[in-house]
Amino acid sequence: MPRELKFIATPEKGKVSAILDQPANARALLVLGHGAGSNMRHSLIADLSDALVRQGMATFRYQYPYSEKGGGGLDGRKVLLATIRSAIEKAKEEAHDLPLFAGGHSMSGRMTTLAEADESLPIQGIVCFAFPINGGKGPDERAAHFPHISKPMLFHQGTKDKLADIEVMKQVVSTMKDRATLHIIDTADHGFKVLKRSGKTRGQVIEELAQTTAEWIDGM
Repeated sequence: MPRELKFIATPEKGKVSAILDQPANARALLVLGHGAGSNMRHSLIADLSDALVRQGMATFRYQYPYSEKGGGGLDGRKVLLATIRSAIEKAKEEAHDLPLFAGGHSMSGRMTTLAEADESLPIQGIVCFAFPINGGKGPDERAAHFPHISKPMLFHQGTKDKLADIEVMKQVVSTMKDRATLHIIDTADHGFKVLKRSGKTRGQVIEELAQTTAEWIDGM
């Protein structure tokens, strides 16, 4: 059963909420962050968590101070990165000996890579769902820190994602060689909704994301 927790995001911002869902047969734990405009209870994050649990992966969903408070707006980068580090430390306490991985949807995936580039995180790899490579100042800025990441990374990307041109992602991932893996979802947008011509339902896409993640983690 999912268990709700609290942890200190930063000393200044105080406590935020998290949900730990750990199946009896868990083989690893993924610290799973949400996108900029959502929260840990958003359907994409909640459904991904459920699917990962069915694959034998524990999940630790968490809030940032701004999403805990609600009402819009974002925390500054310093607070976002500190919250990710705090979430990982709390997950580490709860997971005991389980291998730890971290990442999340869009912003959280990106911020996790930035946190790792700044200072090595106590995790074995990073999983990004819809990395926003075209945001901000574009690919040159968004991927500039990748050479400073030595841990393996898994990128799940849709071909219809307006924040991540798939050809750009292919090029970026290719430069990292064996440090990065790219999993492509045909016709998926930034939220992994797919066109009918894909022949897949949203539920099937979520299961594919979870299965591919579990297989990648098992291969570490």
